[in-house]
Amino acid sequence: MTKRRSNLSLRILKNCVIFDGRSEALIEGGSIVIENDRIREVSTGEACVAGAEVIDMGGRFVMPGLLDLHFHAYSISLNMALVDNMTLPLKVAHAARLLKGALHRGYTTVRDPGGGEIGLHLAISQGLMEGPRLHYGGKALSQTGGHGDVRPEHQVESPCGCSLNNTFNEVVDGVENVRKFCRNELRKGADHIKIFISGGVSSPTDPIWMPHYTDEEIEAAVHETRTRRKYVVAHCHTDDGARRCLKLGIRSIDHCTIITQETANLIAAADGSTYAVPTIAVMEQVMRHGPELGLRAESLEKIKVVHASAYQSLEYLKRAGARIGMGTDLFEERFHPMQSQEFSFRSEIFSPIDLLRSATSINAEIMQKTGLLGSIEAGAYADMIAIDKNPMRDIHVMSRPDENFSVIMKGGEFVRRRI
Repeated sequence: MTKRRSNLSLRILKNCVIFDGRSEALIEGGSIVIENDRIREVSTGEACVAGAEVIDMGGRFVMPGLLDLHFHAYSISLNMALVDNMTLPLKVAHAARLLKGALHRGYTTVRDPGGGEIGLHLAISQGLMEGPRLHYGGKALSQTGGHGDVRPEHQVESPCGCSLNNTFNEVVDGVENVRKFCRNELRKGADHIKIFISGGVSSPTDPIWMPHYTDEEIEAAVHETRTRRKYVVAHCHTDDGARRCLKLGIRSIDHCTIITQETANLIAAADGSTYAVPTIAVMEQVMRHGPELGLRAESLEKIKVVHASAYQSLEYLKRAGARIGMGTDLFEERFHPMQSQEFSFRSEIFSPIDLLRSATSINAEIMQKTGLLGSIEAGAYADMIAIDKNPMRDIHVMSRPDENFSVIMKGGEFVRRRI
């Protein structure tokens, strides 16, 4: 008989209404057995384990911790020059506040597709910084004159004459340079690689409709990630860009704002190899607060174009039955509480169960973490939130986490406990 380790931590959450991250059928009066940082068992009734701490959840709605697949830890300001000129310790101090804020809104995992790196990941995993599980891609790739090239027209070249290298991305041109850059970010532990393949809002010289990179450059990035059993994330607003993602093997189409019904149908037909990850919160942020964020006139015009079609694109994706993830892409600490409003922004198009799946099990699928994240099942991390009201009846409770989330748990440890 194996002797139980003396440092084993056992908890039982009983009297729960459990949403497992997938099924619309809830487990009423269920129990969750937690062993150290993992879920050991999910029971339809009361569970009994010798030596376990038993916590009565009082019939609260218990679900997996939320995942945000488009969260920039260094999203201190939309003024990229301001961020780039900060010293690293100052940037990290800002990141610590943003990451802690996300965790206390119930986001137990975030994916940083541009900027996040090994240092932040280790600081969180070693308990030096409070935050969600941080999955990072290192710096994103931009072609010269692409979305990640923030130089204005009058700046002919970088002051030092070298390639542009900033907090969020690096300008990289040519197949071999793309290949080498990806290999180096993957060497540093990147969970994915991000590449810009269409124009963007905040950058000064690239129209939204402009395609970025050649097929050969994109294929080089896809090839390198596959050698590590990882994947590519694309910044992509346009319909033709989304079709290139499907053709070239990109897994995560982030933003996905200007697509047709036909392209949405193709994404749905990809059957789990390509996903859409809309980011509505950032569009609402920029539409409502663009001038005070310091955006240039050309960027304010771009956001009008993107915003005008984004909700229709969501309708197309919903109608097609595509697998849809959830991200937010917000900037500036004062606006980060809008992260929770992503649920409300999408609520006129998607049902509550659709939205809850997007923020949990589907996001975990996209990250290749099914069974570990985004679900309540044996073997998964004990990342959970308990909500005083049932969000399947009123999804807007998700937009008020301070008011409605009585428990937030990450890895079996309480981040918040109000019971």
